[in-house]
Amino acid sequence: MFKPVQVIDLEIGTPLSAVAALDGYDRLQALVRLWGRPLGALSLHPLGGHCAPADVWRAIITHHSPALLRQLVRSALAGPVSDRFNLTAARHRRSGSAAARPPVTVAVCTRDRTAGLARCLSSLAALDYPALDLLVVDNAPTNDATAQLLMRRFPNVRYVCEPRPGLDWARNRAIAEAHGDIIAFTDDDAVADSQWVSALAEVFASTPEVMAVTGLVVPYQLDTEAQLLFERYGGFGRGCARRWFVPASGSRRPLERRYRGAGMFGTGANMAFRRVLFDRIGGFEPALDVGTVTNGGGDLEMFFRVLKEGHTLVYEPAAIVRHQHRREYRQLRAQMRDHGIGLYAYFARSALAYREERAGFLWLGLWWLWWWSGLRLLRSLLNPAAFPRDLIVIELWGSLLGALRYRRARRIAADIARQHGQALPPRPPAARVNAHARSLPTAMRVVELSEPLPEWTDLAGHERVRAVVTWHGAPVGSVELANGGRPVRALQLGDVIADELYDRLLEVPTSSTDLGASRARALLALTPPAASSPAAPPALPAQLPAEESVSIVIATRDRPDDLRQCLETLIARVVPRSVEIVVVDNHPGSGLTPPVVAEFAGVVLVNEPRQGLARARNAGIASCSGDIVVSIDDDVRVPEGWLEKLLAPFVRRDVMIVTGNVLPLELETAAQRLFELYGGLGRGFQRLEADGDWFRRFSWRAVPTWLLGATANAAFRASLFSDPAVGLLDEALGAGTPTGCSEDTYLFYKALRAEHTIVYEPAAYVWHKHRRELRSLWRQIYNYSKGHVAYHLTTLLRDHDLRALVRLTLELPWAYLCRLRQALRCRNRDLLLLTAPELLGHLAGPFALWRSRRQVAREQRELVPATAPAADSAPFNGQRAPLPQLTGTELHPPLPQADKVRHELRIASP
Repeated sequence: MFKPVQVIDLEIGTPLSAVAALDGYDRLQALVRLWGRPLGALSLHPLGGHCAPADVWRAIITHHSPALLRQLVRSALAGPVSDRFNLTAARHRRSGSAAARPPVTVAVCTRDRTAGLARCLSSLAALDYPALDLLVVDNAPTNDATAQLLMRRFPNVRYVCEPRPGLDWARNRAIAEAHGDIIAFTDDDAVADSQWVSALAEVFASTPEVMAVTGLVVPYQLDTEAQLLFERYGGFGRGCARRWFVPASGSRRPLERRYRGAGMFGTGANMAFRRVLFDRIGGFEPALDVGTVTNGGGDLEMFFRVLKEGHTLVYEPAAIVRHQHRREYRQLRAQMRDHGIGLYAYFARSALAYREERAGFLWLGLWWLWWWSGLRLLRSLLNPAAFPRDLIVIELWGSLLGALRYRRARRIAADIARQHGQALPPRPPAARVNAHARSLPTAMRVVELSEPLPEWTDLAGHERVRAVVTWHGAPVGSVELANGGRPVRALQLGDVIADELYDRLLEVPTSSTDLGASRARALLALTPPAASSPAAPPALPAQLPAEESVSIVIATRDRPDDLRQCLETLIARVVPRSVEIVVVDNHPGSGLTPPVVAEFAGVVLVNEPRQGLARARNAGIASCSGDIVVSIDDDVRVPEGWLEKLLAPFVRRDVMIVTGNVLPLELETAAQRLFELYGGLGRGFQRLEADGDWFRRFSWRAVPTWLLGATANAAFRASLFSDPAVGLLDEALGAGTPTGCSEDTYLFYKALRAEHTIVYEPAAYVWHKHRRELRSLWRQIYNYSKGHVAYHLTTLLRDHDLRALVRLTLELPWAYLCRLRQALRCRNRDLLLLTAPELLGHLAGPFALWRSRRQVAREQRELVPATAPAADSAPFNGQRAPLPQLTGTELHPPLPQADKVRHELRIASP
């Protein structure tokens, strides 16, 4: 037996009280709100006619903790810098823009429904908004009841009669009569929340690029079975998270597939537009929606057209209206049929208007028939109690009718226009064609959370933005958002940071008790706590003592411009610590490197004619005098404070290697973006510590030393290279040799096997300039793949580690199958461009390792015997043990005499 459901709002920003007077109700359905913003729906069964506050709070924490935490962080980000992460202060403020509120016209289109209209206008009269213009458009009325209602009860509401029948004729009349810069539409059977217009206007005011905003629609009541069934079928609600829909600017290519299902954006009962939008894309399509033979689809068609013509649409759930659902079952059946007709009429109209979208709408129409109607019908056959089958069948029948009715509706609309001495509104102008829209670059930015959120207006020509989020210089994570060549505003940026990084931000160490160690601490911010001090910068880790000497090794090969920029940023940002900088020229014959080094006083130049990155770095290590040896690539740029963060873990004597994060300097070309999609050089923003126990934890899988970073940004205790169990870099591996790479991962492997500790410190990040050309990227991936296989073969053959077989025979083939599966499911298809060079590299790995070993052995025979080492490759300094002398059967040959050129001064603190 059906029992009604009580629908209420539940504000949790104030102390909760018991929800009483629930006798006769089956359950309670609450819209949970925090400081006015919705977090989600909560369903509770009352006990004894009421719900206790403790039960309500427990259910909220169980079901809505992530949404609650996101909102706490979002509100904190919107606050002043002095209390940016003070959640106690955040509870007293609303997130949003302080920009001037634009004038708004609220239009209600109605036809002979005065009872519902009176309820709607009463709610609009209570709106909390200063610059408000209320307008009622009476669409082809059969009597003057609506006009009389406004005259008697709502004299401040403007009245306009639109004789042409059809909801979209009425909407277009509202556009023509509107006084406000923003036009908001709601239905005559809806009740507006007191903050509805304020929430809509806040988005428009803070983001000038937004042209359309939709909002949350929740049920006004659930007193009948038909109303409850409509909500179970999907209702009008589209969730409680703000979403931004930004198409590529100026592109006439087909939109993303998901954008064609325009019902995801909202509904006509709660939508708003800038008035200037209709001058650019035209008004509503009069052949669609209520009052025509299509019975719907006008709102969906407008949402799609907004995006198709290159404008931004935002779904803002804080803009809430409550909709009076159909009370009778026969009304619900008619509504379900009309939904099917209107949806497929919208498909037909959009496919006719945009030729490039026809294949997409055809696919979507067939898919919707199967996924939405067909599968539901099959489920109803298996489980008749799941949902009334007749509602599914009648919507399916309406879908089949809808595609055929649009042309008929268009003819009827043209006849109506002629009867009134007018023509149909013209179709929207064609958008500018941009054949290269899909290859637009991605912009790189940094967001420092101890400062106000920025607004980036210089993003023309960039389709996406990747932002590295830092807190007092330490990276917390990165976010990526689509901007379609448009500016990115603080509201949008705050949303994506709160949605994707709220967990990390709640772990940011501060001196405030409001934010820090756990989720529970953040949740407790909802209860009135004692006053707390503003958040302070995190305490810096203990620094390496100044008496510890540091050498920085940069291996380079004929890249003078990159080397110059690297040295410029390095010298400018390593002070006040005194360091030695050693540049190793891996191709002295070209003569390109010495002039660059000569520009920087105190930099040491070492010539290493034997090709290979491992050889160059070994030569640099042998020439260093520091207790700590830092290795970076010549195409990186270092930020402020990088060196001290990289050195800090060495205060622990067990730490022998520290690696840092490597972030992309730019993502301007397809090759650079594809490399980041492939995985890039970064290893994330979580600190990782690996030691002998971590090494042994992988009982059957290969030890993933490639997750520990790379020598593009790493530091080592110099004594590590004197450990007979570790030694120098394996010169048979790495760039410049047949194997291509993996000299660093094998060094990490040996260090862990020797029970040393490696720390990956993401706060010590550098910017890396990825390869700009696809050909260079393919060659890079090919070399990476060869080196990866060569590394595992080395651990198998030299260290007798059978776990390498699992990696080579099981994990790598499975990775290819997963990538193919993703591509078939339309995910990451671009990665297939790298599959061929990667697969070829894996197949070539064994032969490459054999060639490289032969080359090393041949060079060893040509070198000075190991018993007579060169003077420059002897001790590092008076306090360090000499380098191990390795014979011809060892991995590392003795280093040749290094040709060193020292300039007049070392880099020292001023």
